Amino acid sequence: MIDSHQNQAESGDRAEIAARMKQLSQLLSRASKAYHNENREIMTDLEYDSLYDELASLESQTGIILAGSPTQSVGYEVLGSLEKVRHDSPMLSLDKTKSTEKLQAFLGSQTGLLSWKLDGLTIVLRYSGGKLIQAVTRGNGEIGEDVTHNAKVFKNIPLGIRYAGELVARGEAVIDYASFNQINETLPPDEKYKNPRNLCSGAVRQLNSETAASRSVSFFVFTLVKADGEDFGDSKSKQLEWLSEEGFEVVPSKIATQESVESDVSAFASKIADNPYASDGLVLTYDSLRYSASLGATSKFPKDSIAFKWADEMSETKLIDIEWSTSRTGLINPVAVFEPVEIEGSTVNKASVHNVSVLQSLALGIGDVIKVYKANMIIPQIAENLTRSGPEAIPETCPVCGAQAEIIGLKEGKALFCTNPGCKAQLVRGLSHFASRDAMNIDGLSQQTLEKFVQKGFIQDFADLYEISRYEQEIVAVDGFGQKSYNNLIDSLEKSKTVNLANFIYALGINQVGLSNAKLLCGYYDNDVEKIIQANPDELSEIEGFGEVISKSVSSYFSDEGNIQRIRRLLPQLNLIQQAKADADQTLAGLSFAITGELQAFPSRKKLQDAIESLGGKTASSVTGKTSFLVNNDSMSESAKNKKAKQFKIPILTEQELISRFPEIGAALQ
Repeated sequence: MIDSHQNQAESGDRAEIAARMKQLSQLLSRASKAYHNENREIMTDLEYDSLYDELASLESQTGIILAGSPTQSVGYEVLGSLEKVRHDSPMLSLDKTKSTEKLQAFLGSQTGLLSWKLDGLTIVLRYSGGKLIQAVTRGNGEIGEDVTHNAKVFKNIPLGIRYAGELVARGEAVIDYASFNQINETLPPDEKYKNPRNLCSGAVRQLNSETAASRSVSFFVFTLVKADGEDFGDSKSKQLEWLSEEGFEVVPSKIATQESVESDVSAFASKIADNPYASDGLVLTYDSLRYSASLGATSKFPKDSIAFKWADEMSETKLIDIEWSTSRTGLINPVAVFEPVEIEGSTVNKASVHNVSVLQSLALGIGDVIKVYKANMIIPQIAENLTRSGPEAIPETCPVCGAQAEIIGLKEGKALFCTNPGCKAQLVRGLSHFASRDAMNIDGLSQQTLEKFVQKGFIQDFADLYEISRYEQEIVAVDGFGQKSYNNLIDSLEKSKTVNLANFIYALGINQVGLSNAKLLCGYYDNDVEKIIQANPDELSEIEGFGEVISKSVSSYFSDEGNIQRIRRLLPQLNLIQQAKADADQTLAGLSFAITGELQAFPSRKKLQDAIESLGGKTASSVTGKTSFLVNNDSMSESAKNKKAKQFKIPILTEQELISRFPEIGAALQ
């Protein structure tokens, strides 16, 4: 009888375990699909890792692996909107650990190569005859998508290399934090991306390469798969050095041994805050090519590499407030304020809660005990609410202007919005954007200064900036100001009145319209502001690089009478530079220029860059195999850019040589 009861209990336990495994598999599959295929997240990395580890443990404990288990899949499902390509060999995911002791055991007596595990989209590049012929996403590990047309407009991929044989390399496409923030700022609330990885994935898989080109995607190689005939002396690090010499940017790496790997991991950790690209850990691989090849792989993991993820440092603290702040777009963001805690070497007391849905799911209430960590050791996040006394009440009005607040459903969940387009918070952020460098470029107008001016009633609209002299005495008396600051501001405002039409259009803050899209818009309408104001949706959709969303946003903006009145007030005060559109002016199309050193003939580097771009050329901050010319008055310099140019046999031109060779550049600056 006892055995019967015991068997029934064990049977019940197995049923519960099987049910839990099925539940975990479904949850993780939904999260993976949202993350990889739909560019959104339904759970944090911390939650995903925790559930994944639980499922893997149950599979190990029971010996059962359910069909479709996420522990057995290695990527996202190909959507089919791009051409499918089968990889020559499967691209497996990596086994992972959070223990440096396991890294030491993994290395043993071998030498390893430790590098960032960049958080982007893995792509395989194929070259033949020195030319890029194909770029394919990782896809599900066996079949990817052909994105060659987009790879050709990445910031730093060499389209041509010296090596003439067949070359295959794997790497990560990424978007840096600065570009991510700048691009996200131009998007409407329901189109914003949660992180650079999602934005990069969406950009790389666009059908229109114009969109990808505007997203500032970079590419870093982490593995050389094939380069027949080259001798690398049994070393992966030598392969990466060779790739760098061919013009590729490679993932930063460091040679590691069993004795050094713990301190090497710490060295990488100390650089996380300064890393311009998101990473989700490190990768450790054996440096020896022959030893790696001898190991083979399991059905899921290669045996020569392992991923390391930093264990999230958790701290318990008490929630003391929920702050709500209104953005330029009217989105009212909840921010958790808690008793200060020390995490990853710094003190934090705030964390974004993202939106209303997250606030409700965490059931946050004042006084709750919460667990806080730093996602990727950078961004404070709430991992768990231990007491769950909430959720705290959602404000019914905007905290800035007091207008009615409204909850709206977005792709990332429910969010709170201010319904008042004249809200001062929206006005301040709109003015800050208007004055920014790539817009009207008004020096001396920080957001803090604008807040003071708006609060005192000096400014209620863009045009008021150019009538600010009415308040000279009041401004001179403002804290932090004075006569000199006031005079400098007036000078900046005067200089800003002469502006390219594209920069003016960008300054207006039209949703979806960044500077690159503004240039496309102006070019299509021959830089005629009246034509742009009267544009209709059908015409806009014909602009190369404009899709339905951008066209609708532009049309909606210019259909609003309030926006038209705002523009009409501004135009008489500005000197819009009209640059006639003509194919003959695009004489630098297909050429790429890098600029270094001090300039003498040109007033600034930006002016020279603008002149080159106005003639169809491209400018880059670094010298690669695809650079056409390096502009440097000191051609004998031992600078890194000069050395790279000489290595790739790229012509180095002084300013005078540049003008002699391309007189239209000099003319464009006049």
